[in-house]
Amino acid sequence: MNSTNQFDIIIVGGGPIGLACALEAKKAGLHYCILEKGCLVNSLYHYPINMTFFSTSDKLEIGGIPFVSNNIKPTRPEALEYFRRVATSKKLTIHLQEEVKDITGTNGKYQVITTKQTYLATFVVIATGFYDIPVMMNIPGEDLPKVVHYYKDPHFYAMHKVLVVGANNSAVDAALETWRKGAEVSMVIRHEGIGKRVKYWVKPDIENRIKEGSIKAYTNSTLKAIREKEVDILTPDGMVTIDNDYVIAMTGYQPNCSFLQQVGIQLSDDEVLQPVYNPETMETNMPNIYLAGVVCGGMNTHVWFIENSREHAELIMKSIRKKLLNE
Repeated sequence: MNSTNQFDIIIVGGGPIGLACALEAKKAGLHYCILEKGCLVNSLYHYPINMTFFSTSDKLEIGGIPFVSNNIKPTRPEALEYFRRVATSKKLTIHLQEEVKDITGTNGKYQVITTKQTYLATFVVIATGFYDIPVMMNIPGEDLPKVVHYYKDPHFYAMHKVLVVGANNSAVDAALETWRKGAEVSMVIRHEGIGKRVKYWVKPDIENRIKEGSIKAYTNSTLKAIREKEVDILTPDGMVTIDNDYVIAMTGYQPNCSFLQQVGIQLSDDEVLQPVYNPETMETNMPNIYLAGVVCGGMNTHVWFIENSREHAELIMKSIRKKLLNE
């Protein structure tokens, strides 16, 4: 194997927490490399164009590097600019557009196999987030081109009949933004009303639009079928069929649990599928393989986010340094 492909640490995932781990590794003088299957901070890149973060900019900072924003709550473009500047100014070693396909143990180390080559590392940090796999509705017509699980830009939906599935932040943003661009918007909400985790400055806006009838909300309802020009919604009053051009299914996302299992990481035997790890070190049941960031929560993707998982990087590097000193 090429010696340039041998590292102390391979970090899988080039999101904010993967970058934070790299900063800590560099500070510790360790030989590391980030492998990212998409672009830099790939998940943030795929967020809606007009997205505003819930957190203030100081809560998104990594490695003690200041994040200066023009707004109290930073925007997606500001976050992309910040994390790009962190990666370039700190000259982080990162290989983009290179997906990790497998991690296997060999002679006390790990072979990390990607779409391009194979690496050898003593330690592996998995910081892959949860934005890769949408939670499917498993209904007829979900595979039609008119159905999307990632919402990007509202202008595309102008002058069309749009159905938004969901009631949390991403669904509410999609409903309000497409409505403001001239779409005729309906929402299918499984429960009584708008989700409790919706940003406090947005909640009154969507509730008032629903109350005045600008946006039609079917509460305590589920989407049952999708066809080219209409959809079926099961409501408390029975099945309702409405005209429809596009379905924006904001049904949530999930980490790549099958990849974790493939690597050998144990998951809880309930619907949460939480990976097994030591919260003091972030080490999994697989020796020298660590988890960082949102992936730690399994299907409970709202438990971890940037501001409360930045510390994972420090815990991991503290554990790795201790192991190396004891060798």
